[in-house]
Amino acid sequence: MAPGNDTQISEFLLLGLSDEPELQPLIFGLFLSMYLIIVFGNLLIVLAVSSDSHLHTPMYFFLANLSFVDICFTSTVIPKMLWNIQTQSKVITYAGCITQMYFFLLFVELDIFLLTVMAYDCFVAICNPLNYMVIMNPRLCGLLVLVSWIMCALNSLLESLMVLRLSFCTVLEIPHFFCELNQMIQLACSDTFLNNMVMYSGIMLLAGGPFVGILYSYSKIVSSIRGISSAQGKYKAFSTCVSHLSVVSLFYCTGLGVYLSSAATQSSHSSATASVVYTVVTPMLNPFIYSLRNKDMKGALMRRKGN
Repeated sequence: MAPGNDTQISEFLLLGLSDEPELQPLIFGLFLSMYLIIVFGNLLIVLAVSSDSHLHTPMYFFLANLSFVDICFTSTVIPKMLWNIQTQSKVITYAGCITQMYFFLLFVELDIFLLTVMAYDCFVAICNPLNYMVIMNPRLCGLLVLVSWIMCALNSLLESLMVLRLSFCTVLEIPHFFCELNQMIQLACSDTFLNNMVMYSGIMLLAGGPFVGILYSYSKIVSSIRGISSAQGKYKAFSTCVSHLSVVSLFYCTGLGVYLSSAATQSSHSSATASVVYTVVTPMLNPFIYSLRNKDMKGALMRRKGN
């Protein structure tokens, strides 16, 4: 059938990770388990930070925001995927697809911004410890989070509005388990030059820019740690940011790996499978990384368990 414009689009088909019927129960059980771990683990961090006065510091304020965003991030993707598997349907409405894409972009961009803000927090804590509480005051912390929300919301809105102007072909199958921006642009029959320009500009500014900021912060942190004379002092300074560095490495390496592998193989199915790592696995591991390597967090969780 020759592709043609369809002005009455009502739904897309999400092809998911596999067409094999015998694999669907396994995929459903695996993703349901991971989703419950993500929600429970990150919610526990949010509750611990909000209820324990020992954790009312800038670092844990940003961590609680990151955990909340991770819950929202995965909740835009996994429940719909589980519902489609359970009902043996691949359908998502046009409005639902645009909405899912908007919130996915919003929360993944917020993840990046919050990781960048947390890198700045580590930089101030290690490089300027005497003025840390003066610089990282509650007003600045709240402003950093608010600005992150506003910038990400505006960019996600722009990207979504750009997709609304596209005309789509008769083939409306998305070879993914969620409505991913690049896949939707590839389905369009109309000119996508402007969409691609906005998308790649957004990636450079909202992903590349923060990544440069993180690298700059850690270059200063490493330089400051090298200047500490005692081994104990170096270890204490490094332990302050090791959890954050682990999360940043996991998030950026997996995200970069997804797009490099998809570019190399030109396989949408491989890209969808690789996307599981940063959309599901990384948010699931974050609570373990921060709780297992952080004495204050472990203490707060134990006190909460005791209550």
